[in-house]
Amino acid sequence: MTSGATVLLTDYAWPDVAIEMETIESAGFRLVTGPARAAAAEVIAGLAAKHQPAAIMTNWAPVSAAAVAASPPLRIVARLGVGLDNIAVDEATRRGIWVTNVPDYCVEEVSDHAVAMLLAWARGLAHFDREVKAGRWEPASARLRRVRDLTCGIIGLGRTGRRTAEKLRGFGVRLLGHTRSAAAVAGIETTTLEDLLGRCDAVIVHVPLTAQTRHLLDRERLGLMRPGAFLVNVSRGAVIDSQALLEALESGRLAGAALDVLEDEPRVPPGLLRPDVILTPHVAFSSDASLRDLRRNASEEVVRVLRGEPPRQARNRPQSEARP
Repeated sequence: MTSGATVLLTDYAWPDVAIEMETIESAGFRLVTGPARAAAAEVIAGLAAKHQPAAIMTNWAPVSAAAVAASPPLRIVARLGVGLDNIAVDEATRRGIWVTNVPDYCVEEVSDHAVAMLLAWARGLAHFDREVKAGRWEPASARLRRVRDLTCGIIGLGRTGRRTAEKLRGFGVRLLGHTRSAAAVAGIETTTLEDLLGRCDAVIVHVPLTAQTRHLLDRERLGLMRPGAFLVNVSRGAVIDSQALLEALESGRLAGAALDVLEDEPRVPPGLLRPDVILTPHVAFSSDASLRDLRRNASEEVVRVLRGEPPRQARNRPQSEARP
C-alpha cells in the first residue's frame, strides 16, 4: 500500500483522536474522522464513498455492506472494541477485506464491572445509597445476602468469563458455567444452559452477539431461572429479550438485574427505571488504561495491513482474489 492512503475513523467515544492520529500518520497514512457520536449506516457509507479509505476504523458506528462496497481501495475494517455485530463481516470477507478487533483490551475492566454489579446487589449498595439520600435510614429493612453462599452462573467462558470466575472464586461462591465448547474450565462446573439457569442465584452473561445468541435469554429461558435470582449483562443488550426481561421483573420472578448494555441503547425502556435494576451506560470496558490499549492496538493493526503484513487479530478469512 502506497504512502498517503486514507484511514477513516467513523466515530470515537473519547475526547480526542491523538493516539490514532499519531499512530496512523507517523506510518505515512492520512487519518480522516467522522462525527464523534456514531452516525447512521447511510452516513458512514457516504463517508466511505467520499474519502475512498484503504482502512475503516469503527467504534459504535455501523459499517454496512454498502459502506464496504463504497471504497474499492478498502483493505481492512478494524473494530475499536470486541464485538463485530456493527460490521458487515460477510461482505468484507467476500471482497477480500480483513476484519479485526481488539479482543483482550478490557478483560479486567469488564470482569471487574460484572463482579461489582453482583456485589452491589448482594449487599444492597445501590438500593441503600438511594434510600439514605432520600432521607430514609432503615437498617431493619435490609434483606441482604452472604456472597459466599451464592451459586453463580456464567454464560460464556471466554477470556472475560473465565476472568470473572477467577475473581468470584476469591469470594468462595459456587460456580457453574455454560460454554459452546466442550473444554473443561478448572474450578467451574460446566453444564447446559437450562440447568445453569435453574440452579443459580445469580447469572452473569459474557457472550458475543451473533445470530445464535440473539435473544439467547428469551421468555422461555428466563422462566427457567430460579425465583428471586439476579441477572447481570455486560455483553450485548440483544442477548436478552428486553420485553421478556421486563415481564420477569414485573412478575417478581427475578429479584433484579444489572445491565451495562441494552437492546436498543441508548434508549432505556421505562420499565427498567425501577429500584431493583442497576443501569450503567455501556461503560464496563472503560478505564484510562483499557482505552489507551484499545486505540493503540486497533491503529497498529491498520498500519500492519496497509504495509502489506497480516493482522494479528483477524476475525475472518478474506477471499484474497475477491477484490473488484
